[in-house]
Amino acid sequence: MMPEIFYFILMIVAFILCAMWVKLPIGISLIISSIVGALVAGYGIPIRHLVEGTFAYLDPILIITTALIFMEALRRSGALGSISTLIITKMHNRPFWLIILITVFIMFPGMITGLSTATVLTTGALVAPALILLGIPHVTVAAMIAMTAIYGMIAPPINVPAMIIGGGVDMPYIGFDLPLLFATMPLAFGVNLALGYKHIRNVDIEKIKPKLSENYFPKYGWILYTPLFIVVILLLGVRIFPEVFPNLGVPLIFMIGSIITLFTGKKINYFKLSHTAIKDALPVLGILIGVGMFIQIMTLNGVRGMLVIESLGMPSFWRYLSMGIMIPLFGAVSAYGSASVLGVPFLLSFLGQNEIIVGSALSLLTGLGDLMPPTALAGIFAAQVVGEKNYFKVLKITFIPALATIVWALAMIFFANELGRFL
Repeated sequence: MMPEIFYFILMIVAFILCAMWVKLPIGISLIISSIVGALVAGYGIPIRHLVEGTFAYLDPILIITTALIFMEALRRSGALGSISTLIITKMHNRPFWLIILITVFIMFPGMITGLSTATVLTTGALVAPALILLGIPHVTVAAMIAMTAIYGMIAPPINVPAMIIGGGVDMPYIGFDLPLLFATMPLAFGVNLALGYKHIRNVDIEKIKPKLSENYFPKYGWILYTPLFIVVILLLGVRIFPEVFPNLGVPLIFMIGSIITLFTGKKINYFKLSHTAIKDALPVLGILIGVGMFIQIMTLNGVRGMLVIESLGMPSFWRYLSMGIMIPLFGAVSAYGSASVLGVPFLLSFLGQNEIIVGSALSLLTGLGDLMPPTALAGIFAAQVVGEKNYFKVLKITFIPALATIVWALAMIFFANELGRFL
């Protein structure tokens, strides 16, 4: 047996023991498994490599932290609740457009944070009661929120798994916007229409208004949404008109947006909301630090090279089957870990194809990890939002949409060059 295979098995075993048996946080488990990988390969505890790995994903760490602060500021200012109430009251008798707009609204936090859980616990929690009152069964609502959160996590402008996969092959996170929209939007709209459209019934909107979030738009007017408009303009402007808009950097844009919320809606305590947002972000930031160390040590002890060589030598059919099964399953541990451990070598095995399309499709597969037990973060939190104690009922409904997502992602990889020319 190749020594690299032995190192890899020990690293995975160490990780599983720490995460599932000892119940350590995922980030700490990744750090311990990284140290194990260095020790068994004879490198001792290589401080320099561990420190380098810590800063490997500094950009995503800053983006996630500042984006969560911005989302918390929007929520506390009343902007998010007002948008959800406005959509439901205006579109309750137009089920098709209601589901389309609700889908985009639910996806929004994931699109700017790269986190499915942020989506479920913010916009997902805001619209869940209204969707249930409109006639959609509560378990179906949870499934819609869970799937939409995953698609939001993968949609542009912020897709952390794609950043990780691109970083592993020195491919900049540029040109992903249209491919990621193609990867997520058709699925998001199709899945939610298939799950929810048939259940929506005509209701007296006045009876359910008291159960909706309070609408602050009449009080503050369009100024309530100013932070959102400014952030969207700055994020898109530098991409569409780079000669006009300065490249401020995504973290700074989110900080500007969050500070503006102090003057546009309900009074908020900026220091308290920042503390809450950073506290919520710490587990994810720990995972990114652990993933960085894990990849650094895999490179040091040769495991990363071994995975690439084995992926390149795999027959085409088995490569597609392996991607469709292994990447989502490994994502049960961490979607980011799946992106780095499996996404990078699989991308390298398709170097003849359009790398941006392949990377986008692989990131879509990693997102499904948030549905995989035992962690199943998107499924568990979505079940909690609607008051369902058995989250497996939610996962049962998401099985067909998840299968369709796998097929869609693999088809994107198979037709990557054709899609690349089209997009």
